Amino acid sequence: MDQETRRLYRAKAEMIQAAGHPIRLAVLDFLKDGEQCVCDIAAHVGAQRSNVSRHLAVMLKAGLLDQRKDGLRMMYSLRCLCILDFLSCVEEALKERLVETRSLLSRL
Repeated sequence: MDQETRRLYRAKAEMIQAAGHPIRLAVLDFLKDGEQCVCDIAAHVGAQRSNVSRHLAVMLKAGLLDQRKDGLRMMYSLRCLCILDFLSCVEEALKERLVETRSLLSRL
């Protein structure tokens, strides 16, 4: 594999890793309905603002989110809406796995 291809895979992995935390997944899901301030995001996910801010910074750096200042509030929105398609795919895979597990359990 050449260097450019390795760099591309590394960049993809960074984006996936940026979403790969329960709090970050909850934030992405919350932002599907539109822009939100950090205070509302923190309340929704049930975490401290400082903790949520660190998670938001990871997702901003990876290019998953946009931010803008609105007076004293920092507002966040999804930059790439296609991440929601990926999350839907994950949900479908989980459902399929559950069906397979139920099928196996029914044979016990």
